[in-house]
Amino acid sequence: MHLKGFELPEYFMLGSATSATQIEGGDRNNSWYEWCLWGNTEDGTTSLRAADHWNRYEEDIKLLDSSMDHKIYRMSIEWSRIEPEKGSFDTEAMEHYRDELELLKKHGIRPLVTLHHFSNPVWFESEGAFENRSCVEYFKRYAEYVVESLGDLAWEYVTINEPNVYAINGYHYGIWPPGKQDMRLMYRVLRNMVLCHIEAYETIHSLRKRRGFSGETRVGPAYHLRAFAPYSKNPSDMLAARIIEYLFQSALVLSMSNGFLYAPIGAGLPYKIGKYSDFLGFNYYSRSSVHFQGFRDDVMPDTLRNDLGWEIYPKGLYELCRKWYRKLKLPIWITENGTCDREDSFRARFIYDHLREVARLCEDGVPVERYYHWSLIDNFEWLHGESAPFGLVGVDFKTQERKIKKSGEFYAEICRNKGVTDQMIGEYIGGEKGEGEQVD
Repeated sequence: MHLKGFELPEYFMLGSATSATQIEGGDRNNSWYEWCLWGNTEDGTTSLRAADHWNRYEEDIKLLDSSMDHKIYRMSIEWSRIEPEKGSFDTEAMEHYRDELELLKKHGIRPLVTLHHFSNPVWFESEGAFENRSCVEYFKRYAEYVVESLGDLAWEYVTINEPNVYAINGYHYGIWPPGKQDMRLMYRVLRNMVLCHIEAYETIHSLRKRRGFSGETRVGPAYHLRAFAPYSKNPSDMLAARIIEYLFQSALVLSMSNGFLYAPIGAGLPYKIGKYSDFLGFNYYSRSSVHFQGFRDDVMPDTLRNDLGWEIYPKGLYELCRKWYRKLKLPIWITENGTCDREDSFRARFIYDHLREVARLCEDGVPVERYYHWSLIDNFEWLHGESAPFGLVGVDFKTQERKIKKSGEFYAEICRNKGVTDQMIGEYIGGEKGEGEQVD
């Protein structure tokens, strides 16, 4: 297949994303560290080491600017550091995050701050976390403290990252904390996370307006979206794919966006009808192929897959962005997109194929404004521990040495050029295989 260069619009912004629990290390006060201690990671590692970003953030931020030319950076803050005990906030931890944001500002990089990225303070987990309706008040209080403290340095926020993944893995499959398997409880958690988002959205906007902080306030969730397809042309598989798609993502996106709680999240009940997203934050990785029997999630045969067995399906990004822009008419930010590639043998092609779809979306009038590659550096990848590298920058977890991968050099060139040239294709992609090409 002949690959061609492409250009991205001048307004388009490129950067990368990380999460605090996955890169910072050193925190024993969160739900994921406890989960790791119980032996729930594949390689036996814990989040305590990670990439030591808490101590090495200056080195990592310098990489963003001087070596990789990122203009935007999505980072999360660790709730368990900010509020280590219920109602007690740690000013030193907040000063640390202020230092990070000040350094990003110095390097000309715009931050997107995520308030919740899967991990909870131990005290919050012990009270039932998002199972408990009190979570709405707790989360609102936390959001208010963060924005009061950081509002002069950060004006764009993700309230909650991938609430559907958090709820399904923690309350349906039981493979993430708190390790439960209860569908009714799962939808209660999702409902409460919707309410937390809406209250945080209103709080962030009203507080920044009241305080007169500069910068256009933009707030939204980051959804995990998948392309869903029937495993076969059997009508039963086709029906199952539509049902799973709605239950996994559509009901959630609609509920969080306009405050009308779609079944089964809220049995069709309104909470606060309004507009509760300033952008559509989409995390996109793969396609799911659905069987009617058991509503089983599978992967199409003879398709390209990454090192975790996920199908690589770039066209799904185009399909999802086009669909949701038509529904909600909001600008789109690709808040995560990346792949697990231990040898860095196909990541450059993965980036090329997905950004080519973004360029096509922009040409077709879909306002995709940003792309955050997941992730900047190799990190602690939840159940996979340290064994699943997604980074543009490799990390030796024993020595904490950083080294930009070839795919990271390719992405840096894209950030500088706002596109891909034929010369870049020849230098960085070569014979890498992509979607639609034969797979061994």
